[in-house]
Amino acid sequence: MKHLFLLTLIFPFFVFSQDEIKGVVFSVENNETLPVAGANVYWLNTTIGAITNLDGAFKLPYTSKNKKLVISYVGYKTDTLTVVEPIFIKHILKVNSQLNTITLTAKKQATTRSYLQSQNIINVSSKELLKAACCNLSESFETNPSIDVNFADAISGTRQIKMLGLNSPYILITTENIPSIRGASQAFGLSFIPGTWVESLQITKGAGSVVNGFESIAGQINTELVKPITDHRMFLNVFGNIAGRFEVNTHLNTKVSKKWSSGLYLHGNSHRQRHDVNNDGFLDMPLYHQLNILNRWQYVDTEKGWVSFINVRGLNDDKQAGETGFNIAARDLWQSRIKTNRYDLSAKLGYVNPNIPWQSLGVQTAFSNHKQVSYFGLNNYNITRNSLYANVIYNSIISDSRHKIKTGIGYTFDDYDELVNNDIYVRKEYGAGAFFEYNFDNLEKLNLTAGIRIDYNNLLGTFITPRFHARYSLLKKSVLKASFGRGKRAANIFAENQSFFASSRTLNIENNNGTIYGLNPEIAWNYGVSFLQGFKLFNRRGDVTLDYYRTLFKDQVVVDYENPLEINFYNLQGRSFANSFQAEINYTILPNTDLRLAYKNYDVKTTFTSGELQKPLTPKHRFFVNASYETKKTDLHTKQWRFDATYNWLSKQRFPATINSPINFRRPEFTPTLKTLNFQITRVFSKQLEWYFGGENILNVRQKNPIISPDNPFGSNFDTTFVYGPIFGSNYYTGLRFNIK
Repeated sequence: MKHLFLLTLIFPFFVFSQDEIKGVVFSVENNETLPVAGANVYWLNTTIGAITNLDGAFKLPYTSKNKKLVISYVGYKTDTLTVVEPIFIKHILKVNSQLNTITLTAKKQATTRSYLQSQNIINVSSKELLKAACCNLSESFETNPSIDVNFADAISGTRQIKMLGLNSPYILITTENIPSIRGASQAFGLSFIPGTWVESLQITKGAGSVVNGFESIAGQINTELVKPITDHRMFLNVFGNIAGRFEVNTHLNTKVSKKWSSGLYLHGNSHRQRHDVNNDGFLDMPLYHQLNILNRWQYVDTEKGWVSFINVRGLNDDKQAGETGFNIAARDLWQSRIKTNRYDLSAKLGYVNPNIPWQSLGVQTAFSNHKQVSYFGLNNYNITRNSLYANVIYNSIISDSRHKIKTGIGYTFDDYDELVNNDIYVRKEYGAGAFFEYNFDNLEKLNLTAGIRIDYNNLLGTFITPRFHARYSLLKKSVLKASFGRGKRAANIFAENQSFFASSRTLNIENNNGTIYGLNPEIAWNYGVSFLQGFKLFNRRGDVTLDYYRTLFKDQVVVDYENPLEINFYNLQGRSFANSFQAEINYTILPNTDLRLAYKNYDVKTTFTSGELQKPLTPKHRFFVNASYETKKTDLHTKQWRFDATYNWLSKQRFPATINSPINFRRPEFTPTLKTLNFQITRVFSKQLEWYFGGENILNVRQKNPIISPDNPFGSNFDTTFVYGPIFGSNYYTGLRFNIK
């Protein structure tokens, strides 16, 4: 095992050096020689190529078997040069006089899937995020059918997400490829990232890359934040809704020097109105306020190949909920309060060899301190977590640019201190690992990525994590992808299931022979296939995607709600799996009108002590429709209207069993079907100013009696976890976006 570890680290450094060819491509306009940026330079009959930079320069690996160098650019004659040795080339492209004048128009899609990457990645731009209120990351997935969003309970107002039928703890959630929402922040962390801070999202289905760790099981969601060097010099977003929620986001960016840029990002939100639309005596949504500050520094030195980011963030979040007349100063009524203070410090350093551009080195480091103090009626839960993360990544090639490698080492440290009522749980978890990933890419037909990592963790032991992804092009715009991989993780049973504290259930932990809360770590394999087909119909572009993924647990911590008076945690004894099928169609039905249709089918079952059952509150069927339309830009000020609407239909969902409860506290076996409709209208006045207005759940669908025994919250049957749909009803909002370039 030791030899494998060392081989993983040192293998890429024995790659033999190779010759290269350099050059510059010019054009002549009005007797002036100008560099051509974006020209294609490649070896004839190969996929080895490059694109010229802003200075018209290019670099290519050279071997004696390559003799013919092709240089092409739209509007110019394509030239083929004979090259017999690695010399410096200066070449002038000539204008193609036979080229007819044409006008090209292109529309950048807000959500795209890659035809070239081996992984099944969905890229979501900031334009897609603007289709909804998107006040924080948990609300950023309303227009994406690959992610399911629902409320965790009837008290906290917290939204949780699912992918492939599995809850968010099985999704590796990263910020700029650094794990960020895990452990103590798992329940509420998505609400700690304001939507305006997000530049783009990358959603990866199935096992992720070994570079980012071993915890990914269902997939990965990576958040790219706005960059000080490209973000607006000043940005302001003001938001409010009829329920009394107000938010303000401000970005202030400045160029400090030639190479340094800095950004200050401020977010504040508040909700102080008390609502009880269903008259059950409890607030339909919590009272809260949050202050979130991020200072971001960016360093870029293109000549020497250096780029770096330094981020410092502070967060204060306070949520209060309970009976409508509660008073924080008096604890006579049922109430809850969740206070969170969090500090983050992270840095990234990247170096690209200016002389050998396929060689690069990246260093990622992050430290966070997370402290939550909370109570839910008579239940108390406090957690403090200090976390340290470091990762070093080296990139290079073998022989030529078709064969790429990534390798490196990583280290994690987590210090947990939890108070659960009168019990104290303390643990220190640390580990180090090494990874190696090989990628073969000939662009035309085949792209595959094979990765392996070996880790040592003081609580999980020594283990190996393999991951594999492959893409094969069947026909033009026809791609088949497949993947498999293994994931392993420690279940933080209290932080990840805080909703059970808002009930009178008693807590039981069985199988007390494991290393984490007396339980074993979770291990699962994920297998998946995906088919992507692009098409043109009536001269309009579209694509069809078919996905099927199966997650099979070898070990799992079962969260059992099947006894209405208890919550039981125990190791899996039997089968547990999640099968997910999704069909999606994206089509531009008119020049400025896009339509997205999706259907999902879930088969998610776990073996409980009462038998193998369908996972509670997971719909078997879901239909999704998103339509967007925007008017043409009418003048230089880009005035236009944008209209967006999203419809969801969910089939019935199984409730946890209540057959043993008194008849007044029982629930049916299944929920009713659920349908919701959201819309948003945006008026663009100029490049600097936008106004938006929207509605959530405009069909006014509300779940009746979401709380069991609300009139006796300190009794043994009180439970707020039977939530499958909206509680408040229709909600309308408006806001302004203003920026200075």
